Amino acid sequence: MVARIRRVVTFGALLVLLAAVVPSAGRTDAELVLLKMRHAEAIDHPDGIVWMLALGSDARPGDSIPRSRADSIHLVGVNTRTGHSAIIGLPRDSYVSIPGQGSNKINASMVYGGPQLTARTVERLTGIRLDYVFLTDFSGLAGMIYKLGGIDLRITQPVSGLGHRFERGMRHLNGSEALGFSRIRYGLPGGDFDRSRNQGRVLVAALKKARSIADQPGRLEGMMLAAITRLDTNASPAEVYRLGRSLLSVEPSKVRNCVVPGGTGYAGEASVVFLNRSALHRMVRDARPDGRLNRGC
Repeated sequence: MVARIRRVVTFGALLVLLAAVVPSAGRTDAELVLLKMRHAEAIDHPDGIVWMLALGSDARPGDSIPRSRADSIHLVGVNTRTGHSAIIGLPRDSYVSIPGQGSNKINASMVYGGPQLTARTVERLTGIRLDYVFLTDFSGLAGMIYKLGGIDLRITQPVSGLGHRFERGMRHLNGSEALGFSRIRYGLPGGDFDRSRNQGRVLVAALKKARSIADQPGRLEGMMLAAITRLDTNASPAEVYRLGRSLLSVEPSKVRNCVVPGGTGYAGEASVVFLNRSALHRMVRDARPDGRLNRGC
């Protein structure tokens, strides 16, 4: 009973602090952005499925994070009842139709209209109605990994680049290393497809680490406050907290991380990825009912 009271008090204190520090939407110095879509039912869906779009911005120092190219694009379905999750990676050079802008690489949609336009592009491409969009930049990702104390990841093939070299085997990566690993594509057999898959693997490893420490007294609240002070959102403090708790309910062993296959080619003089639309639609049909990729990748 004492532990329960302490937890309730801690939660209440956290909400008070969140209310004091959560900025209104439009903050320009935030490293993390969480957008609640207008039609979202938050985490109260009757079927328990929440769909998020996880974006990584290619912004460099001095650039606008939400108006730079998207470096990573992942559609994430979460079943809050069963703990299953589907991650569907979309290579950043995928050649798609962008609402109001014609056809271009999907990563250009953020330049044209920020994460809101990227969300509309992905909704049109997949038929999935998104509930939330989460965006961060290079320093935001590295900072989150540092706050977690690093992640443990099995490297399946040696890879090097961006000042890092990763040998095969289980490795402990700090924030800078995790960022480097998620950005490398040269030297990978599948190029951008393998990089997108590695980015999904970093997400799963971060989830696993967060779950391992979330039940330690005060750690979840500490993680939430560390994130919220760098966050620009249009969601309420209570909703941000509940969403965080829901994401932590996902079992890492129940996450299937896939990348939409396709081929490379040219659109004019630009090197692009042409997605296998039938494979994408199969993945969406598979994951839509329960947030699971039951048939695999």
